[in-house]
Amino acid sequence: MRRRAVTLLCILALSACSQAPQEANPALWHVTDENGHEGWLFGTIHTSDRPLRWRSATVAAALEDAETIMVEVGNLADEAKVAATFTQLARSEGEPPLSQRIAPAERPALASLLDAAGYGDGDFAAMDTWAAALTLARGGSDEADARNGVDRAVVAAAGKRPVIELEGAAAQLALFDALPEKEQRDLLGAVVTEAATPDRDLAASWRDGDMAAIEKETRSGLLADPELRAVLFTGRNRAWTARIATVIRAGQRPFVAVGAAHMAGRDGLPAMLKAQGLTVTRMQ
Repeated sequence: MRRRAVTLLCILALSACSQAPQEANPALWHVTDENGHEGWLFGTIHTSDRPLRWRSATVAAALEDAETIMVEVGNLADEAKVAATFTQLARSEGEPPLSQRIAPAERPALASLLDAAGYGDGDFAAMDTWAAALTLARGGSDEADARNGVDRAVVAAAGKRPVIELEGAAAQLALFDALPEKEQRDLLGAVVTEAATPDRDLAASWRDGDMAAIEKETRSGLLADPELRAVLFTGRNRAWTARIATVIRAGQRPFVAVGAAHMAGRDGLPAMLKAQGLTVTRMQ
């Protein structure tokens, strides 16, 4: 299993690859405010080569009790629209070859990654650096993998209940598009470096709800870069925390399903919601 540092829609995605569906007990938290209003936080995995058995009895009960569903992107099933948004934001002109956008020491690894993905060094002349990084990070995954993602399954389970987007595809990709070129090149370098490192079975950490292992991962790679971490991790979590707290205090009983890495450590959603005065209890 290759876990990439970045995917098309979220740098914090985990991906699963297995020979058969496996039982999973991913992390789940119960959140309450001072008046007894409640909600749930559920750490997801965004892609898998086959369906996942993620709905334990505890998760199923929480999902059933929820009155609102909150996810990062609500229209993941509209692949054409998401792809069009990416293409529009990614478009550029006259960009240098990718090998000129990273440090010389990283160029051999880039060449290997380009060759494995079927690209040439000059194939990204009409694409921003951040978009080239996401394209390479996506690697050999395909839309079928994304269709098995737990986020999409949670949205499908919403039924007639409202689905609230915490970001949406356009806003999420705009974060990358707004990065200064230096940070975009740091992003590309991180993707190249990640691709050259030994595989790490982080999907197993997700299945076991091992937040310590997932938190450790959020301190490495591109998230070790202070500027990238501030924009792509801490800042997003802070914005989401404010929205989640508001929805809980309004009595809307949200089931919040976002990438499991967003739950990790002192910059994760559980810790930030506690800092907002809510009570957060690990359920699974």
